[in-house]
Amino acid sequence: MRVTALADSDSYLKWAAALLARMPEDWTKRIVVMRTPTLPSETQITAALAGSGIGRDRVEVHDFDAGITSAAADRADVVVVATVGPLADVVIRTLLDADPHRPVVVSGLPGIAVPARRIAMIYRSQADLIVLHSKREVRDFRHVARRNGFDERFGLSRLPFLPEGSAGQQDGDIVFAAQAIVPRRRRQREQVLDWLQELARRRPGTRVVVKVRAIGSENQTHPEDHNYADLLATRKSLPPNLVVEGGPMSERLRRASALVTVSSTAALEALGLGIPVLVLDDFGVNNRLINAVFEGSGVLGSSEDLMASRFRHPDPDWMRDNYFHDEAENDWLQRIERLVARNRAGRLPRRRRFERGRGGKLRRAWDRKRALGRYDRSALGVVALTVGTPARALVIAGRKALRRRYPTS
Repeated sequence: MRVTALADSDSYLKWAAALLARMPEDWTKRIVVMRTPTLPSETQITAALAGSGIGRDRVEVHDFDAGITSAAADRADVVVVATVGPLADVVIRTLLDADPHRPVVVSGLPGIAVPARRIAMIYRSQADLIVLHSKREVRDFRHVARRNGFDERFGLSRLPFLPEGSAGQQDGDIVFAAQAIVPRRRRQREQVLDWLQELARRRPGTRVVVKVRAIGSENQTHPEDHNYADLLATRKSLPPNLVVEGGPMSERLRRASALVTVSSTAALEALGLGIPVLVLDDFGVNNRLINAVFEGSGVLGSSEDLMASRFRHPDPDWMRDNYFHDEAENDWLQRIERLVARNRAGRLPRRRRFERGRGGKLRRAWDRKRALGRYDRSALGVVALTVGTPARALVIAGRKALRRRYPTS
């Protein structure tokens, strides 16, 4: 079996590498990282591959067109599309157009996918299988699919990079796992740093580590308006035990005694190792903050709990429904193998793409330009951007005007 993964950012590359590592050892595997606005640095690529068993020699970096051509020429049985939604839509469509002997297309999300969002399915409407990572996620996505008339094509896997066993140190670091978009406001992020600074002062013998995904000008899956390293750099008289570090989360957790976050998949990585966790609820618990999944887990708490070092272990029933189900319940690999068998027999039809608007070739060029940014150098992309940007602004303005004139009750 030949498998090629197409990835864009550090978080999706980490997911793709870990997913490929869980496939049978005798399968041939390679990864292509495409140049996009979220292109990871060499340091980030190394961190994303850490612990996966996928060596740097099996990862290539290409422009978009070269990446698609490479994947098509590889004649892979399976292509894993590990990119953000808008790019996944463009990748899958372009790949299927480029390869008459099309592969089985697998896609998924690299972290917590609660709430289940319709748009995530729309962007991956031509994927043959969407890999999800908890029984709750499968349940929620099935509900969204049925409500919107999508056919169900979900495979269950544990998050492939979730560690198991025990790790950390009893008197080790307290790690804060940063998240690029949560909380979003600068005032809230300054508040988080206030709490971490005070915690470091109260525990002078403990390192309080602000773990970030990007250092300096490095890219992330989601743009970060106010990164913690820059905010800390403006402060004076910081405790010497309050530090900022990048690198693989697995390395930080090996030296950790506890983890705190507002919302991060790193909380699950820590729980998998038996490290106590605190998910801060001071800013609320809701889907916008990507922390509603932790309701009922037993690990939600406030900044007061943080000051008192009250870190928690999760409720076992919550764990079984959320990311820590029995491995025997996984079915994603069996589903892939059945899809490959159907495809080899010529019985796997190409899925219909969900069209999100009209415009034909110009609309497709617009989608590509929006996904690839400056890395799309096609002439039609420039035309689409020139025409599409003001047209889109007019449509958005018109919708806002209608909502103001005819507000819903």
